[in-house]
Amino acid sequence: MESNKVNIRNWVEHIKEDLWMVNDYIHDNPELGNEEFKAVEIITSTLKEFNFEIEKGICGLPTAFQAIYQVGTGGPVVGLLCEYDALEEMGHGCGHNLQAPSIIGAAVALSKTIDLEAATIKVIGTPAEETDSGKITMTKSGFFDDLDIALMMHGGDRTTVDGNSLASEVVEFHFEGKEAHAAVAPEQGISALDGVLLMFNAIEYLREHVRNDVRMHGIITNGGSAYNIVPGKASAKFSIRALDRPYLEEVLERVYNAARGAALATGSTVSFQPIKSLENKLNVQPLNDILMENAKLAGGKNLTPPRERTGSTDFSIVSHRVPSACLRVSFVPLGTSNHTTKWVEAGKSKDGRDAIIVAANALAGTCYDLLHENEKMKAVKREYFSIKQKQTPVEQNASI
Repeated sequence: MESNKVNIRNWVEHIKEDLWMVNDYIHDNPELGNEEFKAVEIITSTLKEFNFEIEKGICGLPTAFQAIYQVGTGGPVVGLLCEYDALEEMGHGCGHNLQAPSIIGAAVALSKTIDLEAATIKVIGTPAEETDSGKITMTKSGFFDDLDIALMMHGGDRTTVDGNSLASEVVEFHFEGKEAHAAVAPEQGISALDGVLLMFNAIEYLREHVRNDVRMHGIITNGGSAYNIVPGKASAKFSIRALDRPYLEEVLERVYNAARGAALATGSTVSFQPIKSLENKLNVQPLNDILMENAKLAGGKNLTPPRERTGSTDFSIVSHRVPSACLRVSFVPLGTSNHTTKWVEAGKSKDGRDAIIVAANALAGTCYDLLHENEKMKAVKREYFSIKQKQTPVEQNASI
């Protein structure tokens, strides 16, 4: 087993210049969600050189793809997922430029060292993580259901695994009132903006009476057209989060009631438009343990337990279909927040390049262990199905 891990490291070392080139190209050509055509082209063309079969435009998404390397027929299937979209007006402030080269390195190294009569390696490109999420469409179509395991990497300020994540619901609230001249005939108007502002206040009062893990944050997306016109239309967008989906549903209904009450109090009307729904991640500890063992073996820096405070991820919906884990790899100083220019600046640094090598080795090593040591794969699946059996009906149907 140790000699095979050496072979994996040798292959990652052999192709590291290719991996860094992919990273630099994606970093220097940031593309928004569902527009990542340059990223998809360089990722798939690189994998094609290593005998992966390419299929683009999967699940009706123009910038989603899969690249398959198959040995024999049947056998276990491992999925290695990557994202490649950037942040608007910032670029790669979430480090998605690191993901594709890390996954390419892992997939190629694994394909060169795998020692089985039958197995399949799937590199899966999932667009638009920052916006409407290709993973939602792909999950609903059943695309991930044939995987035995799904793995990802993400840049970070430490090397760790994702533990829990917050279930999240992004909702737009649209208030309608009646326009009038704000000075000449204000009594004839009904302010939709007043409805929005009153809703914000009601949600502020609600914060005192929900669990500590709940997060409620929003912005006004339309506050009216002119200062001297009573706003006839106004809108806001909120993300409501909690550690588990059933409790999130309870909080959501209270938020909706806050909006309904604000509309009633101001004489306006309100409608709700759900935009994006994410689950809490199912955390499979045996899989996390194997991933962290391989991260340590690969030389990961700043190894820590999972973060106590976390956000939301669309990878969580994949975790409701298949045992899943995401490795966070240190490439910025501890405490450096993502979605900042500091992450952009570090994307092509030596630490960024080192993170790609660590992630490629750790992910390939994890897959190798699971594919070649049947008891490890069985232990992961036993734990996963045990977790699934404990889910409530709301959680069981959440991703369907």
